[in-house]
Amino acid sequence: MAKTKKLVQLDPTDIKAALLKKYPPKVARKRAKQIMINEAQESETPSEIVANVRTIPGIITMRGCTYAGCKGVIMGPTRDIVNITHGPIGCGFYSWLTRRNQTDAGTDGDNYMPYCFSTDMQDQDIIFGGEKKLEAAIQEAYDLFHPKGIAIFATCPVGLIGDDIHAVARKMKEKFGDCNVFAFSCEGYKGVSQSAGHHIANNQVFTHIVGENKTPKEGEYKINLLGEYNIGGDGFEIDRILKLCGITCISTFSGNSSYDQFASSQHADLNAVMCHRSINYVADMLETKYGIPWIKVNFIGAAATAKSLRKIAQYFDNKTLIEKVEAVIAAEMPAVEAAVADVRPRTEGKTAMMFVGGSRAHHYTELFGEMGMKTISAGYEFGHRDDYEGRDVLPTIKVDADSRNIEELDIKADENLYNPRKTPEELEALEKSGLKFKHYKGMNHDMDSGTIIVDDLNQYEAEKLVEIMKPDLFCAGIKEKYSIQKLGIPMKQLHSYDSGGPYAGFKGAVNFYNEIDRLVNSKVWSYMKAPWQENPELTATFVWE
Repeated sequence: MAKTKKLVQLDPTDIKAALLKKYPPKVARKRAKQIMINEAQESETPSEIVANVRTIPGIITMRGCTYAGCKGVIMGPTRDIVNITHGPIGCGFYSWLTRRNQTDAGTDGDNYMPYCFSTDMQDQDIIFGGEKKLEAAIQEAYDLFHPKGIAIFATCPVGLIGDDIHAVARKMKEKFGDCNVFAFSCEGYKGVSQSAGHHIANNQVFTHIVGENKTPKEGEYKINLLGEYNIGGDGFEIDRILKLCGITCISTFSGNSSYDQFASSQHADLNAVMCHRSINYVADMLETKYGIPWIKVNFIGAAATAKSLRKIAQYFDNKTLIEKVEAVIAAEMPAVEAAVADVRPRTEGKTAMMFVGGSRAHHYTELFGEMGMKTISAGYEFGHRDDYEGRDVLPTIKVDADSRNIEELDIKADENLYNPRKTPEELEALEKSGLKFKHYKGMNHDMDSGTIIVDDLNQYEAEKLVEIMKPDLFCAGIKEKYSIQKLGIPMKQLHSYDSGGPYAGFKGAVNFYNEIDRLVNSKVWSYMKAPWQENPELTATFVWE
């Protein structure tokens, strides 16, 4: 059956103009700075993108709030910390297991992730204060579970009425003696997006938990895996591969994680960072205080997984480890190559758009590339400029009022525990051999010239992009899923994977190939008609047009 011929695609400048056409002039000028036409990598004066700024009021953003980033992303996947949302039960819903973070209960059996803990603030609590109710909730959680840690998360009303959640936490921690109680001032309005919540969570975990366990962990080639959240079982697949290679993962921040993992993370010899945006703060602090260097890795995509394993082996510079890594790659790749050979004739030349949080919108470009698919437009919900343009731009980023809302910890080298894992000479030699430390090139570097890159995409722009560019697949989160599908375009969630996964590692890549093959080649989408394909509708014009 012959493939349906696509309409001629517009020039990138025309696409950008079409996205901005309906906005008032002031809004259009602001949004124009957040919509970027990617330039060739060799450009001497690359364009800057405006990112990490507040969403324009009235625009239906795809972002989450600070509380969502703190509780939902960073702390949510930890199985043996009781996470109490201090606020109305509406916010409390997000303290339930909503992101498909998987876990195993471990040898102790402690797993509180399926529970939803909330103080359920009512009108009288808003008027008279909710600190006593919070105390009672902490006491109840302690009596029921006797956990190692209890975390408290402030939602918007708590910040507005001034409940001192940190004082309550200190009081209850002192009372219990054997339970670490700590709090996060992560009111939803506090930052530009959920990115602020990541920063707040990183700070408090580092302050209250990291370094608590002084007993060294056994094992060779010890690493921390940062920014991996075990969505759909990704972390399980990565753990499987690391164990095959003989690499010891001390802690994961924070997929399938435990209190003890956080408390023991200072014993690792290398930090491997997956999601740069959500966790680079912890990586920097671990290096400053304990001397643990960090590298950027990506376990999304078979080729990327192999590259990341080789980078870890290169760091440890051990012949046995290097040979073991190569043996594991050689054993895993035949199944990957067979899957690619099967699906690629059907996926070659297909196009995708990705507007996802963290680094996923960047990581998945490699996985689509393995299938012969092209990413024609992408962007982050809560990215900063360095996520797009690379960490080289950090010195040029100005600190604004929103960023100053987030506490910056003054971290210094620990007098007793600071232990540089590599000498300056060893680090320099590794750098010369191609292993970059504290380095991330960002999304733009790996996107084609002329690609449309959009920060903080909104509902109107998403529909307009689909109408103009007609991708074969759209990847984003749950809020966008059904509106995109109504346009006749298959939509894949890359936040919680719908009901799929894992997609990390070698087996995850095979899962992804097969699922995307089914999505983009399903005939059901051809039976759906987008609004602009139906009868003309009555429309109006704005006064400024």
